[in-house]
Amino acid sequence: MIRVMLVDDQQLIRAGLRMLCDAAEDIEVVGEAGDGRAAIELATGLLPDVIVMDLRMPGVDGITATSRIVAARPSARVLVLTTFGDDDHLYPALQAGACGFLLKDAPPDELLTGIRQAAAGESPFSQDVLRRLVRRAVDARPEAPRPVEGLTAREREVLGLVGEGLSNAEIAERMFIGVTTVKTHITALMTKTGSPNRVRLALFAHRG
Repeated sequence: MIRVMLVDDQQLIRAGLRMLCDAAEDIEVVGEAGDGRAAIELATGLLPDVIVMDLRMPGVDGITATSRIVAARPSARVLVLTTFGDDDHLYPALQAGACGFLLKDAPPDELLTGIRQAAAGESPFSQDVLRRLVRRAVDARPEAPRPVEGLTAREREVLGLVGEGLSNAEIAERMFIGVTTVKTHITALMTKTGSPNRVRLALFAHRG
């Protein structure tokens, strides 16, 4: 069972997310918070597998909450739900330690899949969010990064598919290899590129 905590200052959105999660047999909502301060306190006590985090909240916002939660518990998986108007918050949330980004108006199945992927150690993100993250990252640092030496042809292929936003299972299916092999390639890629998480690796795929 995946233990999920919901963080959003709008009760209606939390209620909708709870109903969605309650309908899934493998997901359990263990707590809710209406602001970042409460989220930090709850996360410390509940130790949820996945924290579904809003970014814009009064008082302590989602970026600050994410940073403090991840600093206290590096294994925490914070999945950000964002809107089209949150571009200024995307890259800071990534730097704070968010593991993935999905749009608030994403289809229900996509949201549930994102929670499952986050719990499994993957970094789910919608293609639109990825494009916006890449654009902001390139604008903030327009110089081209140094090419990474020592990548095998297989690793470069995996890197390209990570950049497309594919999950481990989708990459395995595309390349006709096992999921475990994909995970091995991604671990090697993170080490070689200096990417601390999958989202950063996806950014590197677009900028490299």
